[in-house]
Amino acid sequence: MSAASSVDTNYNNIVNSTQSQDSVSGPQQTLTQNNFLQLLVAQMENQDPLQPQSDTEMASQMAQFTSLSQTSAMSSSLSMMQANSLIGSTVTVQVPNSQSTASGVVQNVLLGAESSDGTPQIVINGTAYDLSSVLSVTPTTTTSNSNQTTTTGTTGN
Repeated sequence: MSAASSVDTNYNNIVNSTQSQDSVSGPQQTLTQNNFLQLLVAQMENQDPLQPQSDTEMASQMAQFTSLSQTSAMSSSLSMMQANSLIGSTVTVQVPNSQSTASGVVQNVLLGAESSDGTPQIVINGTAYDLSSVLSVTPTTTTSNSNQTTTTGTTGN
């Protein structure tokens, strides 16, 4: 087996193992950092010893890996900020594996093992929902104290 076909076989195995079926949007392909490293190692193991990979190609691939890592971290931070901004808001979410929806005030945000893929989850009425299941967001109205009065007007000269 040639080195190129071995790398292609490893690539196809990795891609096929990362495909998942999402009930809402259909099939998805996601390559993780671990998949990228597996491909890089397979490429290095199967290179032609008489024509090894150049150092510039290796540096380019490591730069791509670093970029992927930083982009992933930034995406995670943005998702967490978005989830935190919903605390106290009234949201409507799609209930997983159902055609129904649920509404309520976001009480807190969970991150980590509680979520299916490491993305933030919002908690409504004691139940955690993925951030991607949010259908609508409305500000929560609060009642003001009846002793407070508000005046509006313009000031003039």
